[in-house]
Amino acid sequence: MPLTPTTAIWMDGEFVAWDDAKVHVLSHTMHYGSGAFEGIRAYKTSRGPAIFRLEEHIVRLFNSAKIFMIDIPFTVEELMEATSETVRRNDMAEGCYIRPLVYLGYGEMGLNPLPCPVNVAIAVWPWGAYLGEDGLNHGINLKISSWVRHNPNSMPTAAKGVGMYVNSSLAKIEAIKAGYDEAVLLAEDGQVSECTGENLFVVRNGVIYTPDSSGAGALEGITQDTVTTIAHDLGYEVRETTLVRTDLYTADEAFLTGTAAEVVPVRSVDDRIVGTGTPGPLTSAIQQHYFAAVRGELPQYEHWLTVV
Repeated sequence: MPLTPTTAIWMDGEFVAWDDAKVHVLSHTMHYGSGAFEGIRAYKTSRGPAIFRLEEHIVRLFNSAKIFMIDIPFTVEELMEATSETVRRNDMAEGCYIRPLVYLGYGEMGLNPLPCPVNVAIAVWPWGAYLGEDGLNHGINLKISSWVRHNPNSMPTAAKGVGMYVNSSLAKIEAIKAGYDEAVLLAEDGQVSECTGENLFVVRNGVIYTPDSSGAGALEGITQDTVTTIAHDLGYEVRETTLVRTDLYTADEAFLTGTAAEVVPVRSVDDRIVGTGTPGPLTSAIQQHYFAAVRGELPQYEHWLTVV
C-alpha cells in the first residue's frame, strides 16, 4: 500500500520534514536487523482524533527493546506524548497509522550491537484497509505457508523485532504470487501460529478459539486482546488452544486481527471454503463492535482511547 507523505516525522525529540527524515547507509539496523517497532492507529471520533491503546503499544515497544537489550533513551510517557504530538503536528483529523521505530544508528559496525547509538523515530500517515476494503467486507483467501514461524529459541517471538519480519515477508510473497491474500505460518510442530502480521481466530459450535502464543510462537496481539475482551462482553466464550491446519479447514468461521488489518473475515484456507464463504455472525458482530469501539462510539471502551 503506497505511502502518503505527511508534514513531519519525530526523530529523537525533534520534528524533521518528511523528506529530510534520513539515516546513514551504515546504520547498524540496516545491516543486521536489530531494532523494534510498533504499529498503532488513530481514528476519527466525535472528540477529535484518538489513538487506540497507545500506552499498551508503547509498553510493548519497550518490552521488545528490553528483549533485544536495547535501552531506549526516552520514557514510556515521553514517547506517548511524542506520538500524540506527531498526530497533532500532522493534522491527522481523519485518523492515521502510526509507526514508532527504535533502531541502532551510525557509528559502530559488526555483530555486537551494544556500543551502537539508539535512535527513535515516530511517523504517521493516512492508511486505509490493509487487506483491502473488499477483504474487510467480504473476506480474504489464506494459504498455509511453506515457511515456518520462528522457533522461540532461535528468535524471540514475544518481541516485535525489525529483522524478524523477513520471515513474514517471505510468507507474504509466497501467498501473493500464488494468488492468495495472506499467509498462515505454522510452528515447527505443525501448530497454527499466526499470519504474516495478524493473529488468527476460528469459530466452531459458537466457541471462539485462538492459538496459544506460548506454544505456537505467535506475537501476543493488542488487537487480539481487544477482540477477546469484546467477545467476552458480547457473551462469547474465547479459548486459547492448540490449532492445526485442519482446524482452519473445518471451522464455521475464521477471522484475522491486527492493528493494520483490524478485523478481517476469512473466506477460504488452501482453497477450502470456511463456513459459508461469507462473514459469519460472530465475526460480523465482533467486527462491528470493534469499529464502534475505536471510533469512540461505545462508552465502556473509552479508556482505550487517547484523544489528541
